Amino acid sequence: MAQTTDIPEKEQPAQHPSHRPEDPPDRDLKWRQFTKRNPRLRMFAIVGTVALLVVLVLVWRYLSSYEGTDDAQIDGHLTSVSARVSGHVQKLLVEDNQYVTTGTPLLEIDPKDLQVAVERARANYADAVASLKGAQVNVPITSINTGGQMSTAEADVNAARAGISVARQQLDAARAQVQQAEANDIKAQTDLARYGQLVEKQEISRQQYDQAVAVAKSSDAGVQAAHANASAADHQVTVAQSKLAEAEANLRTANTGPQQIAVSRARAEAAEALVARAKAEVDKAELDLSYTTVIATFNGVVSNRTVEAGQNVQPGQELMKIVSVDEIWVTANFKETQLHHMRPGQDVTVSVDAYDREYKGKVQSIAGASGARFSLLPPENATGNYVKVVQRIPVKITLNPGQNNDHLLRPGMSVDPKVWIKE
Repeated sequence: MAQTTDIPEKEQPAQHPSHRPEDPPDRDLKWRQFTKRNPRLRMFAIVGTVALLVVLVLVWRYLSSYEGTDDAQIDGHLTSVSARVSGHVQKLLVEDNQYVTTGTPLLEIDPKDLQVAVERARANYADAVASLKGAQVNVPITSINTGGQMSTAEADVNAARAGISVARQQLDAARAQVQQAEANDIKAQTDLARYGQLVEKQEISRQQYDQAVAVAKSSDAGVQAAHANASAADHQVTVAQSKLAEAEANLRTANTGPQQIAVSRARAEAAEALVARAKAEVDKAELDLSYTTVIATFNGVVSNRTVEAGQNVQPGQELMKIVSVDEIWVTANFKETQLHHMRPGQDVTVSVDAYDREYKGKVQSIAGASGARFSLLPPENATGNYVKVVQRIPVKITLNPGQNNDHLLRPGMSVDPKVWIKE
């Protein structure tokens, strides 16, 4: 028969295998006894604890050595290709997603109209050059002519003044002759009157009287001739004076020779300007003709082509886009709290979602404002209730040379950059 304890049944506590109060002390005792009998296990436990702490420190140091974000993507230049002249698209030379290099022809516009414009401009240029040559020849001719006119006019003025002097002398001589003829006429008329009285008295012969009559008539005619000569001499003085006035007018005209030369030179300069303008029109027409072949201005991939052969295009009309795959970068939108230790020039590791590989780069610059400031409707925190939101600042990351030689990266791809803020 089983023995019972001295403790009453109602006072014995309920026992349960997993809730015995003496178990923890017993386990600690047993553990100490076990480790005392097994010192290696105790050493392993200590080493494991220290190793775990070291791993945790290393993990913490690694996680604090970089700043990362998944709000990042590849960026690049997307350039619109447009026509510079209007015309009919004659030929398309590229397809969508085709890689092109600088100078690759993309399409051709019908050049016939522009070729006609070139020929017309060249004809106008030739006409302007001919006019210029004529104007340039006129300059020395005008200079020589004006010099000769000046000398001739001065000589004519001197001759006219001498002619006036001679004419006045002749007039004075004619007037003296008039006076002499009048005196002779008076004497002849007096003699005739006296001979008339004597012939009546028959004191002289009739022949003597007739001679006196003839002498009187002759002296009277001499007076008239002298007056005529005096009038003619006076007219010669007037003619000489008019010649002097004409010579002086010619001299004044000749004195405008420098102005005439200046006018001739101005015409030559104007002709030179017309030549320059005509040459510019030729250059413009030739440029427009060269624009009929639209070429790629940099390396890239043709995208979003909207033009077709046979279509009429206008200057500035977008025909396609070229996406640069040589010059690309990463735009990472970091939280403002992540920028404390971030500086340009720090190394960056970029993981691309599309490929199982990493690219190396550097922080090129940090944007001057948050992304919200560049949005269509930037926030106005002073106009209403304010809720603080952590802002994101765009950071530009450039890839190291040679990282995208295979042209696998495309603008818009999602990436995960890690900026190593600690060495």
